[in-house]
Amino acid sequence: MGTSPTTTQRTTLLYRTYGAYERSETGMYRNHSGPHRSTILDIGKEQGLVATYKTSEFRKGIKVQIDGHPYLMTEMNFVKPGKGNALYKCKMKNLISGATLARTYKGGDELEAADVSEIEVQYLYRQGETFVFMDSQTFDQYELTEAQVDDAWKYLKDGMPCSMVLFDNRPITLSPPNHVELAVIECAASAKGDTATNVTKIVKLETGAEISAPAFVNQGDIIKVDTRTGEYSERVKK
Repeated sequence: MGTSPTTTQRTTLLYRTYGAYERSETGMYRNHSGPHRSTILDIGKEQGLVATYKTSEFRKGIKVQIDGHPYLMTEMNFVKPGKGNALYKCKMKNLISGATLARTYKGGDELEAADVSEIEVQYLYRQGETFVFMDSQTFDQYELTEAQVDDAWKYLKDGMPCSMVLFDNRPITLSPPNHVELAVIECAASAKGDTATNVTKIVKLETGAEISAPAFVNQGDIIKVDTRTGEYSERVKK
């Protein structure tokens, strides 16, 4: 009776068989062979294999699964006591709830890799409290709740490209482009000749969001907004 393959042997087998798949530095698995969206983790599951990270592979940025939840390793410190095993002190962020977790592992321990992938999607429409997106390659549709979309709703326009993170093929987070151009649909009138940038006012955008913008911005203007901070960047020339 043969022995079971080690973790390294199992992983090597997957890479040899499915060479088109490559793990990026963020711990995500990308397919370089075309529009097929399966990940190497899916292939491993079909064969009864589980991808894991050994302590020697622990580093900031990897994505692991703990108690059925996906976590991002945000910090990892290697400690070597005078006697005994090496210790790996890790801090992780839950990719769904945002909660933080601190764990210490001994040399030789392993963590299961989270089945996390990132896809490009297109925003289609909002139906009540549900936001609908479409995978730009497979045309599969995904529905996200208001809680999952979070503040990104402020910047969503029909047809806008976004990045979506999936866990076990389920959407968990959404990121709009870093900068978006939106029309101002409502604001107080600006004084004639007012070009000061240090005087601001609240303007309402076509998405329904309200942000602070310079006093010279008028209704009908197109402005660029930084979605990472929610701040005004500049007025776009027509």
